Amino acid sequence: MAVKDYIRSRFFPHIWCPGCGHGIVLGGLLRAVDGLGIPKNDIVMVSGIGCSSRISGYVDFHTLHTLHGRALAFATGVKLSRPELKLIVPMGDGDALAIGGNHFIHAARRNIDITAIVMNNRIYGMTGGQFSPLTGPGLKATTAPGGTIDPMFDVAELARAAGATFVARTTTYHVREMSKILARAISHKGFSVVEIFSQCPTYFGRKNKEGGAVEMMRRYKEITVPVGSPDLQDNPELIERGVFVDRQMPEYCEEYDKIVRQAMERAAQA
Repeated sequence: MAVKDYIRSRFFPHIWCPGCGHGIVLGGLLRAVDGLGIPKNDIVMVSGIGCSSRISGYVDFHTLHTLHGRALAFATGVKLSRPELKLIVPMGDGDALAIGGNHFIHAARRNIDITAIVMNNRIYGMTGGQFSPLTGPGLKATTAPGGTIDPMFDVAELARAAGATFVARTTTYHVREMSKILARAISHKGFSVVEIFSQCPTYFGRKNKEGGAVEMMRRYKEITVPVGSPDLQDNPELIERGVFVDRQMPEYCEEYDKIVRQAMERAAQA
């Protein structure tokens, strides 16, 4: 199947700002799905609110566009009722780690078979450039004209600590790497998290003088290195990208099904 067959072309042109990285994430995701050969009727995409969440409108999967921060909660319900389907949840800063932070850590703890894509542009883009839990100290936003003093989350470390069984990070600069990692995440049995640095030149880049989309993507190349790179010894400020966690443990829906079967057997014997 061609990648274009996964798209709802009637909703184009898209609404993302010029230079936004989210379209690159969409392309990488569709190439990953196409490479895996997953029929589009076997995929459910659930999104909340924000620039990232517009992806669910552009793909020809089963889609749910839900409440801000609640995408993982809706996805959990879908997965429990139809465990044979693939669940993919694209999220931005707020959906994943602000209003949706509680759902994020508990989905990871339960190891439910969902792929969470955290599109980290370090800002609330759709609502005008307010700082987010991923902005970082000293950086400017609409709500922090003198610079925010809030420390930021490390998405990969948080996911690992909460119990996610697949954790990875990549960027919109590393397009081929992105598709390969997304394919591994979707194929993984359990809760998988892929953080993707996605540039927002309109708000984050302009307010923090990081230039346009090309300059921001070039920066992703300069500040990231593969996991375990020897360059980290000379420059610990570099950010690792790649797969950090890939392990197996019981999946939530399968464990839940065991409990249901046991209860039915006891009821039949009573």
